[in-house]
Amino acid sequence: MRIVIAEDSALFREGLASLLADAGHDIVARVPDAVTLLDAVREHRPDLAIVDVRMPPDRTDDGARAATALRLEHPDLGIVLLSQHIETSHSVHLVSSGGFGYLLKDRVLDVDDFLDALRRVAAGGSALDPEVVSRLIGSTRAREPMQALTSRERDVLALMAEGHSNAGIARRLWVSDRTVETHVTNILMKLGLDGTAEGHRRVLAVLAFLEATRSS
Repeated sequence: MRIVIAEDSALFREGLASLLADAGHDIVARVPDAVTLLDAVREHRPDLAIVDVRMPPDRTDDGARAATALRLEHPDLGIVLLSQHIETSHSVHLVSSGGFGYLLKDRVLDVDDFLDALRRVAAGGSALDPEVVSRLIGSTRAREPMQALTSRERDVLALMAEGHSNAGIARRLWVSDRTVETHVTNILMKLGLDGTAEGHRRVLAVLAFLEATRSS
């Protein structure tokens, strides 16, 4: 996989590059700010961009805004946002388009899960940090549109949001694949997504959370 890393901390950037190179990936560019990120993607056409949310020049949400620009310019590019804090205001559009991940930086320490998340995103799937999903599920604004879901359906939806397949959810919840399929069908029906194209149902289910919380 060809990857661009955008991270203003040189120590974290180089450590991440080393980890990914050891896993067999090709790091085609390492950049410290949002402006050079845009240039690097245009030049190298990577499969995946790993982007820190807060970077120069403003050190606010420059990385997230650059990611939004990249999605418009390169719709097939996999994008993973990394952050120390949960900030979802720029994620609504990105998660609905697929090929998107939002992970807290602490998750990088769980190397196998992190690498698996990158593969899912590069393949067009999603990978949302469990803490992000938990925050959205637990918020007051998210609770109202999700009130029709049972407790187990919320568990399934949380794992869907992290990007797990039905088989992966079944393994984590110790239930059969058929049981998970039934839960997923019920979730999509309750969220009004049962008529949606198969490839985007999971990300649109997560989008329901983000839509419910983006103005909070």
